[in-house]
Amino acid sequence: MAERGTSQLDLFGSAPDSRTSNRRKDPVLPAPVREDERALAARLPASVRMGTSSWSFPGWTGLVWARDYPSARLAQEGLTAYAERPLLRAVGVDRTFYAPVPADALRAYADAVPEDFRFVVKAHDACTVARFPAHPRYGALAGQDNPRFLDAAYAAEAVVAPYVEGLGEKGGVLVFQFPPQSLSALGGAEDFPRRLHGFLSALPRGPLYAVEVRNAALLTPAYAAAMRTVGACHALAGWPGMPSVAEQAERCRVLEGTAVVVRWMLNPHMGLDYEEAKDRYAPFARLVDEDSSTRDDLARLCAGAARRAIPVYVTVNNKAEGSAPLSVERLAARTVELLKGAP
Repeated sequence: MAERGTSQLDLFGSAPDSRTSNRRKDPVLPAPVREDERALAARLPASVRMGTSSWSFPGWTGLVWARDYPSARLAQEGLTAYAERPLLRAVGVDRTFYAPVPADALRAYADAVPEDFRFVVKAHDACTVARFPAHPRYGALAGQDNPRFLDAAYAAEAVVAPYVEGLGEKGGVLVFQFPPQSLSALGGAEDFPRRLHGFLSALPRGPLYAVEVRNAALLTPAYAAAMRTVGACHALAGWPGMPSVAEQAERCRVLEGTAVVVRWMLNPHMGLDYEEAKDRYAPFARLVDEDSSTRDDLARLCAGAARRAIPVYVTVNNKAEGSAPLSVERLAARTVELLKGAP
């Protein structure tokens, strides 16, 4: 099921408008970088990239932005300032989940950031929803079977091609997120790995593909093997109802794979859904409900991957602990501690 309605697509992650940006004499400015923040970023291995889920949050003033800016302006012009934060070397792009996004829009993102920056992009949900949910945004399609489910030809044309053309080397990971849905619609836990393998095998080679599932029953050895054989990886989901990220990593043997991909979205101990977490944590300026167990699990995975020279991509949502930039900073600090040998 969608995490956000389509009416919010432009607000949360719409492509920068170069005409507007070029006209402005007062660009969105980043907050000053603290010396300890810069030093921490220098100690974090370059192979470990961390960032947030989107960037258009006015509550990050002082953490990311130099002063208050409206959400719409941050969505259009804030990415360059975001990318100047030394710990924020990646960002999640969710708007691509709700509809295909053309290459020129993605190219505008790429043009706004330095060469070393990477995007974690969600694929259009038409690829991953077997039956359209009973949700207003699906309109008359709600409850009907989706003919594009695991359609590699559609994914290659509508998702992979603009991703590659628009982002180029700055495309870090393309994530196929399978929302919670009927196992029978997916082919059952036994047949899903075969169908997934066929889908991934038929996609164009080159991008790093990750698969995120929200049905814990799908985390089988066959599922993990289906991805390893084609060079894809399981995206660890910090999400209620899923096993801990440490257990997911063990079941899917992620430290034996191509990369470690993490999307830390909600605190599994709080029992809150997205809207409840938003109400509790807005304006996302401080940590409210720290999740030290998940943070420690993730830091151990980041450190383990760094020791093996495996790339890491972690994106954190504000709803995980209350403020994604602060969660990133705490996670980076714990990762560095573990790499130095701290218990």
